[in-house]
Amino acid sequence: MDFIIPISVGVIAVAFCILVYYLVTTLKTFSQSLNQITETVNRLEGKVEDVTVETNDLLKKVNALADDLQEKSEKLNAIVDSSQEVAKTIHKFNDSLGDISDSIIHKVRSHQDKMAQIIQWGNIIIELKEKWDELKKRKMGNDENKKYMQIKHKGDS
Repeated sequence: MDFIIPISVGVIAVAFCILVYYLVTTLKTFSQSLNQITETVNRLEGKVEDVTVETNDLLKKVNALADDLQEKSEKLNAIVDSSQEVAKTIHKFNDSLGDISDSIIHKVRSHQDKMAQIIQWGNIIIELKEKWDELKKRKMGNDENKKYMQIKHKGDS
C-alpha cells in the first residue's frame, strides 16, 4: 500500500500536465481569437471614422437644404399672401363692375322710352339726309343737262 501514494501522486502529476497542456492550448486559441477581434475592431474603428466624416458632411448638406427650404418657404408664403391680396382686389373689382353694370341696366330700363325716341329721331335725320343728298344729285343733274343743252344749242347755230 505504500506504493499507492507515489502512484497517486504520479497520476495527479500526469493529470495536472494534461490539464496544463489543454489550458495552454485554450489560451493560445483565445489569444488568436483576441488578436482577430483586435484587428476587426481596428478596421471597424477606421470605418466608423469614415462613416462619421460622411455623416457630418451629410448632416451639413441636410442643414443647408433645410435652411434653403425654409428661405424658399418664406418667399413662397410672401407670394401666396400677395396672390391672396390680388384675388381680393380682383373680387372687389368684379363686385364694382357688377354694381356699375346693374346701375347701367337700371338707367337704361328707366330711360328706355327716351332712347327709343332718340333712335327714331336718328332714323328720321338719316332719312332726311339721304333725301337731301338725292335732291342735290337731281339738281346737279338738271343743271348739267341745261348746260349741255346750251352748249349743244350754241354749236347748232
